[in-house]
Amino acid sequence: MGIVAGTMAVGVQDFCKIMEEHCFYADKTGFIKEWWENKDDVTLITRPRRFGKTLAMSMLEYFFSIRNAGKGVLFENLDIWKEEAYRKLQGTCPVIFLSFAGVKAGTYEEAYGDIRRLISREYRRHAFLLDSGQFLESDRKQFERILNEDGSAGEFCFAISQLSEYLYHYYGQKAIILLDEYDTPMQEAYINGYWEEMAGLIRKFMNFTFKTNPYLKRGLMTGITRISKESVFSDLNNLEVITASSRKYASAFGFTEQEVMQALCAYGMQHEMQGMKQWYDGFRFGDCGHMYNPWSVIKFLGEREFAPYWANTGSNSLAGRLIQKSDADTKLIVEDLLQGGSFLAQIDEEIVFSSLDYKKSAVWSLLLAAGYFKIQQITRNRKGKTEYRLSLTNKEIFYIFDEMVTGWFSNSRLSYSDFSDALLAGDKERMNDYLNQIAMETFSFFDTGAKSSRYKQPENFYHGFVLGLIADLRELYRVSSNRESGNGRDDVLLEPYHPQTDDAMILEFKVIDPETEKSLEDTVRAALSQIVRKNYAAVLGKKCSREKIRVYGFAFRGKEVLIDGGYLGEKERELSEGKKRIKK
Repeated sequence: MGIVAGTMAVGVQDFCKIMEEHCFYADKTGFIKEWWENKDDVTLITRPRRFGKTLAMSMLEYFFSIRNAGKGVLFENLDIWKEEAYRKLQGTCPVIFLSFAGVKAGTYEEAYGDIRRLISREYRRHAFLLDSGQFLESDRKQFERILNEDGSAGEFCFAISQLSEYLYHYYGQKAIILLDEYDTPMQEAYINGYWEEMAGLIRKFMNFTFKTNPYLKRGLMTGITRISKESVFSDLNNLEVITASSRKYASAFGFTEQEVMQALCAYGMQHEMQGMKQWYDGFRFGDCGHMYNPWSVIKFLGEREFAPYWANTGSNSLAGRLIQKSDADTKLIVEDLLQGGSFLAQIDEEIVFSSLDYKKSAVWSLLLAAGYFKIQQITRNRKGKTEYRLSLTNKEIFYIFDEMVTGWFSNSRLSYSDFSDALLAGDKERMNDYLNQIAMETFSFFDTGAKSSRYKQPENFYHGFVLGLIADLRELYRVSSNRESGNGRDDVLLEPYHPQTDDAMILEFKVIDPETEKSLEDTVRAALSQIVRKNYAAVLGKKCSREKIRVYGFAFRGKEVLIDGGYLGEKERELSEGKKRIKK
């Protein structure tokens, strides 16, 4: 059917409320038929946050649940009601519905308490079973312990399986079990340092609920990530996993381009389609390209203004943490992405959280699953391994990453723009004061390579750090890193968009080598000499005169920093005169 035009209600995830209050709705009821006819025992569907997962689960509950028998009117004008067989199926199955979306706790004890309360609440919804006359005294006591949150951890892990047995005896039918946002507790556990405890609890819960449960008719889980089988699904060999690359249910979550165009036309905004593509397009599921973020589309239809709505919902804490903790090479990739670039990466759709701290492919895989990246191209490298060319998904995601870069320095008492202002003004004294002060506040012993006898990794750290400091210059400069120029690769090149008025700048970073350099002054001279000798300014060609090119050497020793430099012509003359003195 496509689009049901109505009131633009944002954040409503209850299917009944949307239908009864005549709110805007993109008809996704075809998912009911597709899921039912696939006949998979247990299905896990992963999609980015705010892509309609919870609404889809609510839709399934209202369609199948015996407790919602007689509510077929909710579906009367939708695609599923065109199917005579499905009209008869509405309201005929016992359904258990849990959502872990709100389990966001700082400790294991708090998270476990949240899960206990959710299970207890589901028991409360089925408290009518206590009056059914079917319970033995032991069953009644078991039910009441869960109802009152008095049971042990083992009892709560078994509780949903037990509830499905109670429902079977009451209705004579096996239950459909829906679990929304199954991975939220796992992500929070990783962020807050109680992963192992939570993984053990969820693994046991999954086993009882979806594997060894003889009273399960169908199971459906949703989440953002496909957590590794070894972590929580080790015993589930009956699990059908649907990720972004799967063809099943490809258009069931998110808006297709056709749905977006229909929505714009319904509200008289068809002229905004190009802007919609730039801001909210870029997602791909299976064979369905050009999938749109539904939350942001609905917000735009209501506000009639393009903005990063998705960036302001939920939490980007995991993505931000991964970027903040990453090495300099990763930060350089992020900076290049913010310049419109892309990069090659290996991807594994099965996320191993224990690998996130050291394995880049795990980080890129999680960020891809969460919707921050889109796949531009799939190739094979020389070893035959599949590689993916990734870029930021759309303009909205650009804003998220831009905020992350800004956030790298949010803990400092210094203004984020102080360094870039000093750099623009060519004020070396302010540049030195700022960087030395922020280095003392934020550089860790490990980050600066003080424990390492190798120099490349510390240089990469400083490189990435300074890139973050000058991130707000992107409106004035094209900022590039490690680009071939002259006879080598410059560290950072700032190419002005208006060379008539703004100077170009070349930055070179060096960590002091105590074997060859006695002071930071020696290291700065070596950095400036490298810029001149390797002709890093060659890439600027005739776009910038040599009198409008500034060069800076950054010398580091632990938390000590020295910056010096000037105009390229001046430094070339100094180097030439130095060579003459040596010859004499």
